Amino acid sequence: YGELFPWPSATCTNQVRNYYVDWRMFRDVKRRKMAYEYADERLRVNALRKNIILPKELREVADKEIAAFPVDSCPVRIRNRCVLTSRPRGVKRRWRLSRIVFRHLADNNQMSGIQRAMW
Repeated sequence: YGELFPWPSATCTNQVRNYYVDWRMFRDVKRRKMAYEYADERLRVNALRKNIILPKELREVADKEIAAFPVDSCPVRIRNRCVLTSRPRGVKRRWRLSRIVFRHLADNNQMSGIQRAMW
């Protein structure tokens, strides 16, 4: 038995099929990667678009360049989600947890340095 399973937890492990909680979180992660990848280029082209000193033709070219970028490269499409439940609303940004999960973990003393208000 020891040769087959050298560590005791090998018999009772669960298979982790996906790294992300659901497809919404996976989609958001893809958007974050895309926004990070195109951030520098997008910043420069937007600066050209919004510069009123430049000729109108040049700004129109910059408009077309921005339109040619992938839609998911826009940082506005990124949504903060809870890392445990993928809930999009009521997320405590500092801990990246939804208010429901945050309260549950705080009530059960599972968050270091966090406790319920007592007076």
